[in-house]
Formats: sequence, structure tokens, C-alpha cells
Amino acid sequence: MSDRLQETSNIWITGASSGIGESVTRALARGGHRLVITGRRQGALEELASVAPERIIPAAADTTSKEDLQAIAGTLENHGDLNMVILNAGTCEYLEIAHYSSDVIEKNIRTNVIGTARCLDIALPALRRSRAKGQPATLVIVSSSAWWFPFGRAEGYGASKAALTYFAHALRADLAAEGIDVVVVSPGFVKTPLTDRNDFPMPFLVSTEDAAERIVSGLARGKNEIAFPKRFTWMLKALGALPRPLIDRMSASMARKSNTEEENNG
Repeated sequence: MSDRLQETSNIWITGASSGIGESVTRALARGGHRLVITGRRQGALEELASVAPERIIPAAADTTSKEDLQAIAGTLENHGDLNMVILNAGTCEYLEIAHYSSDVIEKNIRTNVIGTARCLDIALPALRRSRAKGQPATLVIVSSSAWWFPFGRAEGYGASKAALTYFAHALRADLAAEGIDVVVVSPGFVKTPLTDRNDFPMPFLVSTEDAAERIVSGLARGKNEIAFPKRFTWMLKALGALPRPLIDRMSASMARKSNTEEENNG
């Protein structure tokens, strides 16, 4: 039986002002946990904190900014021994190959990978202090199932999530001796402000409330890999296990179909 979330925990959540982060915040608040929530929009954070003001502290920051993160390090320290960090802040920008721009790649990498990595500058020392006191310490990194199959237009987003997952798995190896768990969350399509911008079908779309329930339940059960919804993630894993030439043909065919539909709708 995992000791995660079995008692009141001090938790830091990034990307908390909307989407998955907001719903995870609400779910953990209902469980009685004490939270520091981070996002770029102070007003949205304060509104969310009002659901449990005695247990939720807003700490606005841009996770890609070292200065912003150092400015809230004291808030984490004063909140008590940090037991869990949920690094959820991210973005998704698609690449239009006819108008290729490396800026799209950079924006995905900067927010999804560099931003997550910079959070560890203040999170990892705090988790280590908790472990030194014999308390549980868990690092949760929210990635995506998107990188399991090479979808057209997703060069930047998929590459950033592939890098993020590798980063998390390598951290798991390095931190195992210290007793710090590293959990990778790989959602499929979740209805958020980001996915609301998508102009393509999203199979097995789930709500943020559903996503939050699956994440919190998986954490409480001690899982180190949380992927959902199962039908979608199993399908992607099966496709990814096919011979490379077949994957390439399927991926190219899907990209051509997408481009044709876009031209017809233009």
C-alpha cells in the first residue's frame, strides 16, 4: 500500500490556473491536502484558492523564468515540508509545415521541457529535505501520450513531450537511491482551453474532472506510470510497436488527409 496522499500532504502544483491543473487542485483540496498553486494569472489563482483559502496558497510565476521561481521558493518553504510536486504547466503549438518556423519548436520545448526542468531548481531541494525527515516525497511530471506515434503538425509538441518523458525516467533512476518517487502522467485528449483550439477529431476525449480523478487515484495507489484513457493509450502503443515502414506510411497518410481537409475548409 502506498503512503502517498494517505495523510495530509503539502503539495505544489504548476499550471494550476486552468485545465488539468485546476481540476487536480480541486480534487486534492477536497481530500484535505495543503496546496501551493502556481500559474501565470494571479487573478485565476486567487479565485481557485477561494475554494479552500485556509489550505490553498496562490504563488504566481512563469515557470520558464528562473527569477519568478526563486521569488516563490520562500512560499514553498514556509508552507511546510514538501511531500509532492505536480509539474503540469505546459503548452501545445502545432507546426504548419508549409510555413515552417523553428519558433514553434522552441515555444513547445521552452515551456514543456525547460520550464519543468527549472521548477526542479526549487522543488528538488525541498523534496530532499522532506526525505531527510523520513517523509514521503514524490515528483509528478505531466507529459502526454502524443509522442508514442508521429502525428503530423506535432513536431514541436510531440518532441517536447518525448524529451519530458525521457527526462522523468532518467530522474527516476537517479533519485531512486534517495527514496524520491518520480511519476509520469501520460494523458490522451483532455478537454481543456488548449485542446479547445484543436481543429481535428479527438478520440476518447475526457473531461478535466475525469483526468484529475484518474491522476489522484493513480498517485494514491502508488503508480509510477499513469496513462489514460486506456483504450486510446493502448491503441497508440500498439501502433508504435508496428514495423517502422508501416508506421511511416500510416503517419504520412494521416498527414496528407489532414492537409487536404484543411485546404478544403480554407
